[in-house]
Amino acid sequence: MQTDALLDRFLTSLAPLAPVAVWAHGSLAGGDYQEGRSDLDLIAVLERPPTLSTVRKVVTLHRALRVEPLAAKLHCSYASTDRLDDTGHKHPTWAHDHVLRRTVTPVTRRELYAFGRVLHGRPPAGLLPPVSDRELSDFVVRDQREYWRPAVDRARLWKQDIWVDLGLVTFARATVTLREGRLISKRESLDLLPGLGAPTEVVEDIRRRRYADPLPPTPEWTARRSELTRSYLGAAIDALVTAYG
Repeated sequence: MQTDALLDRFLTSLAPLAPVAVWAHGSLAGGDYQEGRSDLDLIAVLERPPTLSTVRKVVTLHRALRVEPLAAKLHCSYASTDRLDDTGHKHPTWAHDHVLRRTVTPVTRRELYAFGRVLHGRPPAGLLPPVSDRELSDFVVRDQREYWRPAVDRARLWKQDIWVDLGLVTFARATVTLREGRLISKRESLDLLPGLGAPTEVVEDIRRRRYADPLPPTPEWTARRSELTRSYLGAAIDALVTAYG
């Protein structure tokens, strides 16, 4: 499998940095990974905080991986053992072909504890602070209120597949987390969305693009899908935030 080959080469390339651990979360760990469509979401834990020299090595490493199929989908945050307990710290992260900075969110931390996949070294327990139910729910509400709800009003975004897909799936996940305190996969999210009132034709469109090989959407469907999604999500997020905020 191309994914295994890429991960093997990545871990070999990472060896000079002597990582304490390398973990996978997201679809790759949660059992709903679709090769060629899903991202590979990773965290490498280093003994010391990454320096500018370390970041340069990371850039060189990832650029060398570009020849590998799926390399563009490999995203990795580089955290250090002494910063893992700082939930607000933004760690150097390779994603979308450049370095940016990201926190290890409460959702990611809960994923790692619940079903994280250890690719190298030590497991999350003992290195990564656990996340409480309250911290998780507070983050989920804040993410829906402060990130996704304003995004709904930016019409141009919702002509893109990625915004439609993530917007609806993230809302379903947020709903289940707040109601039941658990995390669910993208597949389960798609199964639940119609029951949450989401437009069925949009949900089926997402399902086809994730699990089948559909034809490219027409401009007419792209515009209609955008309106259906935004109309649903705006009111749905408002109701969820009011109920749990």
